[in-house]
Amino acid sequence: MKFVVVTGGVLSGLGKGISTSSIGVLLKSKGLKVSPVKIDPYLNVDAGTMNPYQHGEVFVLDDGSETDLDLGNYERFLDVNLGGDHNITTGKVYRAVIEKERRGDYLGRTVQIIPHITDEIKALLRAVGEKDRADIVLIEMGGTVGDIEGMPFLEAVRQLGQEVGKENVLYVHTTLVPVMGAVGEQKTKPTQQSVRELRASGIQPNVIIARGERSLEPDVKKKIAFFSDVPVEGVISAPDASSIYDVPLLFDGQGLTEYILKTLNLPVKEEDLKQWKAMLERLKNPEREVTIALVGKYTHLKDSYISHIEAFHHASAASRIKVNLRWVESMDIEKKGVKILEGADGILVPGGFGDRGIEGKIAATRYAADHDIPFQGVCLGFQLATVGFARETLGLKDANSSEFNPKTPYPVVDLLPEQRTVKDMGATMRLGAHEILLEENSKTAKLYGTATIFERHRHRYEINPDFIPKLEAAGLRYVGRSDGGRRMEVLELQGHPYFVASQFHPELRSRPFHPSPIHLGLVKAAAGKK
Repeated sequence: MKFVVVTGGVLSGLGKGISTSSIGVLLKSKGLKVSPVKIDPYLNVDAGTMNPYQHGEVFVLDDGSETDLDLGNYERFLDVNLGGDHNITTGKVYRAVIEKERRGDYLGRTVQIIPHITDEIKALLRAVGEKDRADIVLIEMGGTVGDIEGMPFLEAVRQLGQEVGKENVLYVHTTLVPVMGAVGEQKTKPTQQSVRELRASGIQPNVIIARGERSLEPDVKKKIAFFSDVPVEGVISAPDASSIYDVPLLFDGQGLTEYILKTLNLPVKEEDLKQWKAMLERLKNPEREVTIALVGKYTHLKDSYISHIEAFHHASAASRIKVNLRWVESMDIEKKGVKILEGADGILVPGGFGDRGIEGKIAATRYAADHDIPFQGVCLGFQLATVGFARETLGLKDANSSEFNPKTPYPVVDLLPEQRTVKDMGATMRLGAHEILLEENSKTAKLYGTATIFERHRHRYEINPDFIPKLEAAGLRYVGRSDGGRRMEVLELQGHPYFVASQFHPELRSRPFHPSPIHLGLVKAAAGKK
């Protein structure tokens, strides 16, 4: 088993996760089994309690783990389903070590960062690779080199290199090469200093991935190689790309695949990126365009909805219909009215928490219903579509979710029964993949091509079954259910060209070659409306 470790320097937001995912694609294209791991050096045990404005989207896995959004990149690029052990945090590591200390596993020894914390980190990394029977464990180090919280992890992967041998570990360092001045000179000093910081921790990089606005000039590449003690062929240019799915081909075109295989003494096989290239060709050569309004609460940070963004890219590649997302803050609808939705070919109301902007989201669901605009609701969007329908069609003017109005006389959305005694916030929602049964003649079943599906969840509230008979009699059909039919999972509005909403998050399982059926359905319906 070999290891590829990706670190970052200079500043965050360089696309380290995309670089890691792209390396995974290249290795997989050579027939290698790749097991990706994201290390997040924060004290949170997982990302479940973190604000989307601070951390971006919380990505939920099949096993219910709430993880960093880069796990979503890994799943999409590698077309795999990962588990919670593929995301290691400081909180997980320290909790495991403290539990062992309390049990007496250390036999009275003084528990320290080295060796006990670093040994735990190495054990977790090895365990993931062994469980997956991986040829290569691909490790992305969160944060930047020099961060205090990341030091134990850097030390752990340094030790790992010593233990498995230099021929079995490859270190990739991602840095920034900014362009300065009127002449547009590419500056290498930030890279030099970042590499110096990395080497001070005992790690010599084998590869430098240089991020910047444009490709590295030959002299700049040689300069980085000279000061970093990395071969010129190990300095890879990563200019801004029109699509994240360009990056594997960009790296491969510079010989990175062969360089990694040679450095790790792995056999070189025929390139197999034909399917990837074909997907990219479809994505870049659309035949039509549509505008989808995404009505959210965190639209100022697009990473809060990254899985939706990518699901639309996947739908675009499958349909050759370019999706232009119009970002609409739900609070703006409350201030300016639904007229700001005019001109949209389709509307998506995604998930979220808290009562801010809720009325704006409800207004968006009603605008779509009343004007025959193709609509998709997800999680909270599913619940609010029900609330809006109950208010307008059933005449229950004070209908609401008990999450937002605990005293509502019409709690059409209510707390899950098993949630009523829950006090802790972390990892206590209904999480992960669950089986859902669809009505065979429904739009949704036709989109999926089957009546039994498995999709991922993240919610505490659900549609109140007491109101289902009245809602369905008025035309809101719940065509997907789970847990013996007691939980509502999918709704469709009768007589509407495309009004589909789900309690689950279909975007979390969307892949470049297997797009979310509901997102693809929305895109096609929006194109048909034009």
